[in-house]
Amino acid sequence: MSEAANHVGQPTSSGAEIDEQTRRDFLIWSTVAIGAAGTALAVWPFIDQMNPAADTLALATTEVDISQIAVGQAITVVWRGKPVFIRHRTAKEISAAEEVNLSDLPDPQKDDARVKKPEWLIMVGVCTHLGCIPLGQKQGDPQGDFGGWFCPCHGSHYDTSGRIRKGPAPKNLMVPTYSFVEDTKVLIG
Repeated sequence: MSEAANHVGQPTSSGAEIDEQTRRDFLIWSTVAIGAAGTALAVWPFIDQMNPAADTLALATTEVDISQIAVGQAITVVWRGKPVFIRHRTAKEISAAEEVNLSDLPDPQKDDARVKKPEWLIMVGVCTHLGCIPLGQKQGDPQGDFGGWFCPCHGSHYDTSGRIRKGPAPKNLMVPTYSFVEDTKVLIG
């Protein structure tokens, strides 16, 4: 009797063994792929819930129409729960900010490093000493010894570029990330 007849149900050629191995590999990899996809689908809701809520994302940026702000006027908008001062500076305020000797400043920073367009100053209106809101946003009412802002809580004076000039504040008023979307619109954040 031949060897093929002795082993009933056994493959008689090596080609059949290769077909069986290929089929087994396919079944194993298919099972792994379906299991991985099922795990991903089960885990996705838990990962997705860690994303910020829609109201939080809305606060991440603020678009401001600056077309109605007259020269010398300032407005306050809210970005990420903080006041942001936007001032349309006069030529006098711009020249006063540019002419400052940097060695006189506690936190030296050129005016052109703080603005993208000289006539527009945009900064977070929070004193860098203890987080108070400085005065000086009313039109025609600059505050402090340097014509900018004044924090009455502890006496910090800021100039027309929002740089600390006198008092306990260690740093200049922060300039947020912003860009001019159009000539009359600013995107803060």
